[in-house]
Amino acid sequence: MRAFTMEFTHTINGLAVSSEGDFEVIDPATARGFARCPDATREQLDQAVAAARRAFGQWRRTPAAERGEYVRAFAAALRASATRLAPLLTQEQGKPLAAATSEFLRSADHIDVLSTIDIGGELLRSGGRDKVELHYRPLGVVGAITPWNFPVVLAVWKIAHAIYTGNTVVLKPSPYTPLTTLKLGELARGILPPGVLNVLAGGNDLGAWMSEHPGIDKISFTGSGPTGKKVLRSASSSLKRVTLELGGNDAAIVLPDVDIPKAAQDIFWGAFNNSGQICKAIKRIYVHEDIYAPMGNALAAIARATKVGSGMEPGVQLGPVQNRAQFDIVNALIDDARRQGGEFLSGGEPLPLPGYFIPPTIVSGLGKGSRLVEEEPFGPVVPLIRYVSVDDALDQANDTAFGLSGSIWTVDIEQGRALAARLEVGTAWVNQHGGSDPHLPFGGAKASGMGHENALLGLRDYMQLSVVQSPPDPSAPAAK
Repeated sequence: MRAFTMEFTHTINGLAVSSEGDFEVIDPATARGFARCPDATREQLDQAVAAARRAFGQWRRTPAAERGEYVRAFAAALRASATRLAPLLTQEQGKPLAAATSEFLRSADHIDVLSTIDIGGELLRSGGRDKVELHYRPLGVVGAITPWNFPVVLAVWKIAHAIYTGNTVVLKPSPYTPLTTLKLGELARGILPPGVLNVLAGGNDLGAWMSEHPGIDKISFTGSGPTGKKVLRSASSSLKRVTLELGGNDAAIVLPDVDIPKAAQDIFWGAFNNSGQICKAIKRIYVHEDIYAPMGNALAAIARATKVGSGMEPGVQLGPVQNRAQFDIVNALIDDARRQGGEFLSGGEPLPLPGYFIPPTIVSGLGKGSRLVEEEPFGPVVPLIRYVSVDDALDQANDTAFGLSGSIWTVDIEQGRALAARLEVGTAWVNQHGGSDPHLPFGGAKASGMGHENALLGLRDYMQLSVVQSPPDPSAPAAK
């Protein structure tokens, strides 16, 4: 397989395309620019949409099994390119090199499974007075807009969902992390038919143009709630189908019967993996008063032992916050927690390094009304909240506009399941938090989004249902 260069181009109709304008991409470990990224124009978006529409006619007629083979060929190329592309992902996103490599490998494994799920129609009723079938067809051109926390995983998910179900794609990555995604488009040029996958980089204007573009039939967006609302408003002008995977303020409720050392390890990484920059990370930890102090001590000990630094350094477990704007948001929440009288069990100050580094920060003594409890930090800081009654903890956990996911921690699994069912979220876990499974649908409740990805339910979100009603088969029993 050919080597990648540090030249970055859009992919339109299977070809490399440059732009007159470009913008700087910042390495969050140094806070300095390290590459220039082409900035797509509105005309180039029109060209990409036109290419996707032309390709759609033939692609939709390609059998699903054959489309699955294309998807798995793309997965194989991802897997083969992981070692070469992971350093680029680390440089633009900040995560440790091992995590960047894993992101490629997990993406490939995920879509290998997703592309084998049967997406054929269903027989709703047969015999009697009629026969009713449910048919599913692709929507057309999907506009995919992805965030900066997992640039590869979230781009690959949207690509796989869309093209396996017979759609074609115009994909836009975050302007904070556009480069690896452009390389995904470059990789696909030799695998997918021209026009099936088009990848354009650009700023916020490009996302707005996509959301309102009359040639795009669906928008799949992962990102912040305020931006998701803008996408929904723009998409409404042409009644586009929309999938929105937005923010969360996930609660973990820890019962007093847990094995504290083991639970602390799992809860810590559920909160701080990827430096807390995960939509479904634990962002509030409710701990029963009987174990509040020892659980806080255990979490703080893990935090202090965790190595934070440049993702290219050996042994680093957590990298920087990805961009300056998010760095400032997290620091503002930390400062507010300090003003509110919070006790810092770990962290609390940026590290004296040139990039956007904040150590894992755990704050106790806060409650309802604190910004750190009410808002989504999306960074390496989490409040530890004391509770007496589990019913009160559930009420507090559910008292939020968000509803992405949550978790219950207990040795009593039956009780854990019962309590998890009371969390007002899209996904509730017992004794775990996070992760993804291509067989399980993922989506948010309340302000955390609409629609799903993964599993048959998620694939159906990229298809249009048609009900076909006809007279019964001649051999069917007559209706009485």
